[in-house]
Amino acid sequence: MTAVSCRAIRAVMLGNHRFRQIATNSGAPTDRLAARLKALVESGVLERRPLPDDARYSGCYLTDAGRHLGAITRELIGWGDRWVVTAPPARIRHRDHELVTDTVCETCGERVHGEDVHRDGLVPGRDRSGPVTTP
Repeated sequence: MTAVSCRAIRAVMLGNHRFRQIATNSGAPTDRLAARLKALVESGVLERRPLPDDARYSGCYLTDAGRHLGAITRELIGWGDRWVVTAPPARIRHRDHELVTDTVCETCGERVHGEDVHRDGLVPGRDRSGPVTTP
């Protein structure tokens, strides 16, 4: 996914649905943005539908797949606020307070810590390094 795509998704998540709003709030060049929005629609992350205040025009809205990118986007915004900028340009709020998220395993209900997470490879003949060669 390109930087323009990520910025466009963030703009839509924050309530920008019109092309001009997405362009302004993402800082993306309009020619590249148009191509990325088209690709995001084709890939099922965004959908175009009539704007509620003017059905003559359509806006970009998140699909279920796009909404599932929300947690990742919030984490990346938080990371950027902490490590990239001196002062965050916006704050994400949950009701009357700043949103602070945590990852909890839906299966057991425990808080997830990085050292407790591992990966099981599901492709025979491959490991983390790539194809496994047998002597």
